[in-house]
Amino acid sequence: MLTDVLFVLIVIACLAVVGVLGLGLGGFGKGSGWAKNNSNNLMRYRILTQAIAVGLIVLYVVVKRNGG
Repeated sequence: MLTDVLFVLIVIACLAVVGVLGLGLGGFGKGSGWAKNNSNNLMRYRILTQAIAVGLIVLYVVVKRNGG
């Protein structure tokens, strides 16, 4: 049961990473003033969401290894 919930959270976290990365790349490709103002924040959000996703993946592996 716990592994199913963790798996769903991993998928959501990975989609969040892709979404933030897509926003950053879209703004960068557009070249607008919005990208200049928000690119640093989007990079921080991407790193944060990636860290959460990696942490959840590690937790999933630990739980699966311990028979959960």
